Amino acid sequence: MKRLRLVFITCAVGEDFFKPVQKGMRDAAALLDADCTFIGTEDVDLEAQVGMVRQAIADRVDGIALNIIHPTAFNAAMTEAGAAGIPVVAFNVDATYGRGPHLSAVHQDLYKAGRAVGERAAAALPDGVKVLMTVHSEGISALEDRLRGLQDVLREMRHARWTLAVTGIHPEGAADVIARALAADPEITAVLATGQADTQGAGWAAERAAAGRRPYAAGFDLSSEILRMVKCGAIAFTVDQQPYLQGFYPVLQLTQYLRYGLRPASVDAGATIITRDDVDRITQLSAAGFR
Repeated sequence: MKRLRLVFITCAVGEDFFKPVQKGMRDAAALLDADCTFIGTEDVDLEAQVGMVRQAIADRVDGIALNIIHPTAFNAAMTEAGAAGIPVVAFNVDATYGRGPHLSAVHQDLYKAGRAVGERAAAALPDGVKVLMTVHSEGISALEDRLRGLQDVLREMRHARWTLAVTGIHPEGAADVIARALAADPEITAVLATGQADTQGAGWAAERAAAGRRPYAAGFDLSSEILRMVKCGAIAFTVDQQPYLQGFYPVLQLTQYLRYGLRPASVDAGATIITRDDVDRITQLSAAGFR
């Protein structure tokens, strides 16, 4: 049986979030006798990411897993891949909502996840709260969908207000941006983040805040620091989207399609709320690379 060559292409290759994605990819590749590589741009750069797709086509890889962060930017390149006999599946984000020329998507229902965070936070926040919402980068549909879910919930609260900050993809920089926003507007008493870097930054900013000024903080994704801060209370909760599965299932889908013609089906990676009660078990799994 032919050993398949598959490539994953993402938009922020160095972000910690993708470490369990890569472990899932490697574990599936070992089970299914495939060679997989994980590449991408350092930060959001649609033109460069599209170029990587076209280079993969030129290199005649067998299959592509693509982080589709824009509703139309990748359609032409994905169509070219299909014409060359190279199947494409989405992982982590499908900004086309299933309407692009790819076979399936393995990702979180992002709007629903945003609502889940908003509803959990709303139960703990007072009427008239002012919230700082954060995204680590502009132009990523996944973050925009989560943000929309958060905002729709806050609209249902009595007199809730919010402002938005773009923090960058590095947690320490995100902490600085959030700390400055808190200092500039004392009315802000909560920070709701939409990604890993800004969630970790929100926790650090909360820990470093002056006595009596620690905001309520919550967000998305797992890292050792986020889990530590959930356990100590600096972060009220975080949401796990099971990135390991976002690496594992695309390999499974592509290999089964290429070898046996079994058409891939889309998978919702879920939106599991992680609180202080869950941290010890999750920390062990995170240290092993599964969460």
